[in-house]
Amino acid sequence: MTRTEVVVPFGSKSSPRDTLGRPIRDLRISVMDRCNFRCPYCMPRETFHDKYRFLGSQERLSFEEIVRLTRLFAQLGVRKLRLTGGEPLLRANLADLIGDLTAIPGIEDVALTTNGVLLTKYAAELKAAGLKRITVSLDSLDPQVFAKMSGGFDNVADVLNGIDHAQRAGLAPIKINAVIERGMNDHTALELLERFRGTGVIVRFIEYMDVGNRNHWRSEMVVPSKELAARIGERWPLEPLDRNYRGEVAERYRFTDGQGEVGFISSVTQPFCGDCSRARLSSDGVVYTCLFATHGTNLRDALRSGAGDEQLLDLIRDTWLKRTDRYSEQRATLRQEHGEERKVEMFYIGG
Repeated sequence: MTRTEVVVPFGSKSSPRDTLGRPIRDLRISVMDRCNFRCPYCMPRETFHDKYRFLGSQERLSFEEIVRLTRLFAQLGVRKLRLTGGEPLLRANLADLIGDLTAIPGIEDVALTTNGVLLTKYAAELKAAGLKRITVSLDSLDPQVFAKMSGGFDNVADVLNGIDHAQRAGLAPIKINAVIERGMNDHTALELLERFRGTGVIVRFIEYMDVGNRNHWRSEMVVPSKELAARIGERWPLEPLDRNYRGEVAERYRFTDGQGEVGFISSVTQPFCGDCSRARLSSDGVVYTCLFATHGTNLRDALRSGAGDEQLLDLIRDTWLKRTDRYSEQRATLRQEHGEERKVEMFYIGG
């Protein structure tokens, strides 16, 4: 069936703003719901066991469908893409998708988040396809802590080897995301930072969040970024850096001895909902407007039922125009009023 290509001028009045005046600038695309780790706070082994039914290949968006939807998001103002999972490198021929995405008019940046294990195999191929930068999830260098937080899959040496391959391939900047949980890995944070200081790799510490429904989150499990920054500053003095762009989620600091920078993502203690410009597309084609969303808009069904580009644009635009999300700013009130309201799982839409 022939579809009509709708062209919306970049930066035009057709670029939607939500109910709080926030534009749509970033799209996170989950290409795979499976993962080769079983992190307890995301995909605990007792739930995601060998017989767990993940999406079938026909249930996931094809690369052609992802590219078509991304073109539409770009026409509405999206400039930055991030490929996530699950583990995105489990998706076959991912470099082909990256090549297509980097060619879309208006897209200025394509990044990828991975647990790093498969970078030894794919880093050079990803770079050749047009990928510029990656983020590696790595919560601890301590082998026992790493094993506990990854569900016992693989080992930290495999991740470090993958990071080395990414550096040699020329992927830059490489960022490390470490979710810090009190009593679990907070005592290993400085060791992680020491390993990457002076290497060009940027470590970012993320406050432990109540994403999804499986991590039994409690506020006392959170290590506030200010507390961690003070601890780091006692060993390596820090000074603040300006954000690279409006809406950047990390607060940036540089080491005064010139050995690089460190970032803090403080969704719990210092919410940044007011500048959030991110939408998230699940691997089966549902778009969510918040990491903590309780529901989304199904684009796959509309796409596969024959909707033209104009209809899909209207569906995406209408979803964004109605957006009211500011969960992190309202966390305490919402949890008190609604309790553990069921939210979308992190493995389903990426972090």
